[in-house]
Amino acid sequence: MNPDHPRPKVKAQRKFVSPNLNIDSWGSVEMYFTDLLTRNINSVANLEKWLSDRSELSSVLEEDLAWRYIRMNCNTSDKELTKNYENFIKNIEPEVSRMSNLLDRKFFNTTIKDQLDTKKYLVFIRALKKRMEIFREENVPVISELQVEEQLYGKITSGMTVTHDGKELTLQEASNYIKDPDRNIRKDFYFRITKRRLKDAVKLQELLSSLIGKRHEVALNAGFENYMDYKWADFGRFDYSVEDCKRFHESIATEVCPLADRILERRKEKLNIQTLKPWDLEVDIDLKPQLKPFRDSSELITKTIKSFGKIRSRFGEYLQQMENGGFLDLDSRINKAPGGFNYPLYESNIPFIFMNATGNLRDLETMFHEGGHAVHSFVSAGQKLVEYKELPAEIAELASMTMELISMDQWHNFFRSEDDLNRAKRSQLEGVIQVLPWIATIDKFQHWLYTKPEHSHDERNSAWKDVIAEFGSKQVDWEGLDDQFANMWQKQLHIFEVPFYYVEYGIAQLGAIAIWKNYRDNPVKALDLYEKALSLGYSVPIPGIYQTAGISFDFSKEYVQELMGFIGGELERLI
Repeated sequence: MNPDHPRPKVKAQRKFVSPNLNIDSWGSVEMYFTDLLTRNINSVANLEKWLSDRSELSSVLEEDLAWRYIRMNCNTSDKELTKNYENFIKNIEPEVSRMSNLLDRKFFNTTIKDQLDTKKYLVFIRALKKRMEIFREENVPVISELQVEEQLYGKITSGMTVTHDGKELTLQEASNYIKDPDRNIRKDFYFRITKRRLKDAVKLQELLSSLIGKRHEVALNAGFENYMDYKWADFGRFDYSVEDCKRFHESIATEVCPLADRILERRKEKLNIQTLKPWDLEVDIDLKPQLKPFRDSSELITKTIKSFGKIRSRFGEYLQQMENGGFLDLDSRINKAPGGFNYPLYESNIPFIFMNATGNLRDLETMFHEGGHAVHSFVSAGQKLVEYKELPAEIAELASMTMELISMDQWHNFFRSEDDLNRAKRSQLEGVIQVLPWIATIDKFQHWLYTKPEHSHDERNSAWKDVIAEFGSKQVDWEGLDDQFANMWQKQLHIFEVPFYYVEYGIAQLGAIAIWKNYRDNPVKALDLYEKALSLGYSVPIPGIYQTAGISFDFSKEYVQELMGFIGGELERLI
């Protein structure tokens, strides 16, 4: 534990905002912004109190919005929940954005700021400065429209179901059948699922076109040539460039894709089939029944808490606190949005985990992934400024992906036999390798989407085919599946809801492998450094976080080659 950042165990006590505040309109919070905007600042103490009060107000607002988002995703059919979320986005958020820009300018016009500890406030000041540079009043209503429209993806996909034996299944539930040892069953469900997805393919194409149009408008308004460059500034990517991302793509293509290809080649050999089809990619290579690590969400959380506690006792306590407080929604059900997330709540200092568990291995991986995020939320909760709790994905995903790997030492809690345990670990490591080419594919595809915003639907699908051909495996036969292949990108939520938020997963995955490598050599030291890095939140630049964790912020070919050699060796030991 970092003594400089004690971890709050209860909801933060408000010192500026009324504890009885009910946020139902802009008018209910306007006075707090007016207070901050008109307050006299004539000393460092005044300025730091001003920053603290502003941070508290942001925490209150962000948590209120968070709960609206969480509840809406838990039940997309409840129109009132959607209305509550949209009310905040349409009627409160735009005014918050305008006033926040004025507060940013007040801070920069205050000469007292030059007396602040430069090192302590470096990350905060550079982010605030960039935020000021790209703010445009004309973008406020457009961004509000985007935030509402982006949620249509979840509404469309959460309503996708297939029927089996008279029962309606979510696509997450139906996807379990693609792991069935019977190839005919796998093929049948693959076509059921993709047929249902293709039914809404045009609708999703049109949605993305609308989103791209609005996003391009935002970029032009802010003085950028394209949305990619705008988003780079909006994300505050100070520590690496677009060109660095292209080098990441190259490293994945040369150092990871051949290893991923060998995994699929071995799969084809073990399955003893002439052609490897898309419905052959998730079944056990020895045609054993799919792994069932838990029966229901109750067993999942009980065993997860036990596993986290064995890694570090306080990690288990964090998850138990979430369970006791009702901060978990794990089951898959109709009209629940797809995917999974850990949503930090900056005032409660307890995060919320949302996922769609159906009892398979992927759910186990997701639980430890989101649990890693949860641990990060707890250990960084003592940061004084909310901006230092708001974690860029390069840091956030480092925590979650590392937890996936180091938690494997506790997976025996979910599997009775050594064979099942090894199958699970092998699947995890193969997934780590195979996801990197997919991440590079999605990222490069988005580079194309937003640097050529006037493209047609056909041009979009054609570009997708070109990009995936660069990173995809030649082992998989897509003959006769042109529509499925061309529209495969529609499965990726990030393209619709959080554009350009995906390459960070690849960067963080490399970091997670490096931490796991250190963990293999010295578990206690690696965990100490991991937790110390997490406790920093985003109070220092990203390379400093990685350095604190005992690893490099690097995605050169040489570094990626070293990491692939390590993880490839670990995988060989499980075969």
